[in-house]
Amino acid sequence: MLLLSILLLMSQAKGVHVECGKRPIFEGGSQYSRIIGGMEAEVGEFPWQVSIQARNEHFCGGAIINKWWIVTAAHCLISEELLPTDLSVVLGSNDLSSPSLDIKEVASIVLHKDFQKVNMDNDIALLLLASPITFNGQMEPICIPRKPTPSTWHKCWVAGWGQTNSDDKYSMKIELMKVPMIIMDWEKCLKAFPKLTKNMLCAGYENESFDACQGDSGGPLACTTESDKTWYLVGIISWGKSCGRKNTPGIYTLLENYTLWIKKVTEMEGRPFNAEEMRGSPNRKQMRSHAAEFPEPGSRRFWLLISLLPYMLLWAIFY
Repeated sequence: MLLLSILLLMSQAKGVHVECGKRPIFEGGSQYSRIIGGMEAEVGEFPWQVSIQARNEHFCGGAIINKWWIVTAAHCLISEELLPTDLSVVLGSNDLSSPSLDIKEVASIVLHKDFQKVNMDNDIALLLLASPITFNGQMEPICIPRKPTPSTWHKCWVAGWGQTNSDDKYSMKIELMKVPMIIMDWEKCLKAFPKLTKNMLCAGYENESFDACQGDSGGPLACTTESDKTWYLVGIISWGKSCGRKNTPGIYTLLENYTLWIKKVTEMEGRPFNAEEMRGSPNRKQMRSHAAEFPEPGSRRFWLLISLLPYMLLWAIFY
């Protein structure tokens, strides 16, 4: 039993902590671009981005929040004819024709019970994967915002494989496209969109036609603060007036209103999402006892344990 415990501890020392909101492959600053008529995203720039497909055809986007769960928009999956077995989640590359894509089957679809198709309120859904994701730089989870959220976000981006021309349904790209976004004042946006609710936010880019379009729905509005390089899932692409109209923002589901819902749903489905386990959250408190943790490699406690291993092994063998 002691020998088994020692081997288990040694295996834990080799484990990799999950750190959400990081882009280990992507280096350098992003250039401003747009989805409609814009530039391609760079390799590893949005490692949490996934393509949701039905019968091998892309129809919506989504975001990885941990190894089991994808967040997307409820309106993407509202059809009663759509079953989990009809879906696949494609990840691991910006290029949907890449031979190195990772394709995951879907075990369960969870729509928000209060989703309103009339005004798109509570436009959020979760997909439980049939097998876990192995994070590798091309596939990484994005962080879930925690309250209180920053009053302003430093940078925000959306990306997708949707239409690049609002009048051409065949203008969808196999390469991931990106666009910068600025979150607008909610009261100002309400004047343009009377059916706006407190579960929504508006984002756009003044005097530009930067926008998401059909096929981008469900994809993440990813933002970061000025003080760190961690990226957060601030919104989900939901709805708007056409695509690419100047001075007309798009509407996004406000993710911070759904953290408790995500926690409850994932627990009920047997694959609980615990934001505390995702390193990188601001002001995260250490909730675990240090006595229960394996010491960090290189620390004094680590080397002390290593030096004692021969004696512990001998004791296990002869006693």
